[in-house]
Amino acid sequence: MGCVRTVKTTTWFEEHLTEDNQQYMRKSAAEEYRRQTAEKLNPLKDEPWQRHEWTEGSRRVGLVAVKLGMAPIWTKTGERHVVTMLQVQDCHVLKHLSKEENDGHTAALIVGGKNVSPFHMTEAEMEMFRNAGVPPKQKITTFKVSSNAIIKPGTPLYAAHFRPGQFVDVTAKSIGKGFQGVMKRWGFKGQPASHGQTKTHRRPGASGPGGDPAKVFKGKKMPGRMGNVYVTAHGLKIWRVNTKYNVLYVNGSVPGHRNCLLKVRDTVLPNLKSTLPQPSFPNLLHRGGSRP
Repeated sequence: MGCVRTVKTTTWFEEHLTEDNQQYMRKSAAEEYRRQTAEKLNPLKDEPWQRHEWTEGSRRVGLVAVKLGMAPIWTKTGERHVVTMLQVQDCHVLKHLSKEENDGHTAALIVGGKNVSPFHMTEAEMEMFRNAGVPPKQKITTFKVSSNAIIKPGTPLYAAHFRPGQFVDVTAKSIGKGFQGVMKRWGFKGQPASHGQTKTHRRPGASGPGGDPAKVFKGKKMPGRMGNVYVTAHGLKIWRVNTKYNVLYVNGSVPGHRNCLLKVRDTVLPNLKSTLPQPSFPNLLHRGGSRP
């Protein structure tokens, strides 16, 4: 006998609420979030946290961005480059974790990006957003930072956090390809196409030694599910920063499908760290609360 699951609504709207009441609640929530954002940008509300100077070995916070797609650009010398456009949408710092609260070694900042409706979240999930004074976010992630790069919760982050010519690392969940064979998943050559081969053209071949140890070793490349895992692209150059629409133009391709949410942070590659000796630290400061 099969198991019957109870279907529940994805929102906390009661059945007796009319469509007009639901629209009014959504409108009220949107106005409340705009008011919260305006208060956070007001420099007279409260004193900001103390800002420290950048030193060798400092580690800044990253951003949460949306992948828009790919496009070509040309430099002043006529060189053509294919870039990926990443837009920073409603990115805010949500919470600060000290060394003791995080892992005992480094501090961390919880960052959220892209506003979503609060009607699909529980009270426990909304508590962190209320404490930070920002709307609920679709993606929440953690960035390890140095002790001198701590930012006050509720601080907005923009694309100007990075500069053209800087190298970044982008992390996102790759596109799922489903169950694939070894030729597509691992790039195996395959078996001969003729000369007595029957139904083995795309098979992996031998998978383990005989005799002793007579087993298949762990980690053997075999058919299986491909993609849908978090992948990091290291050392991508930023060719351009559009401060009006908060768009980063990153060299080459990045993991994930269009409209996916991803993490962008300073590169960890040692030979590319020194390309920008003094970045905006700990983040870009906009005086008077104005955007870039």
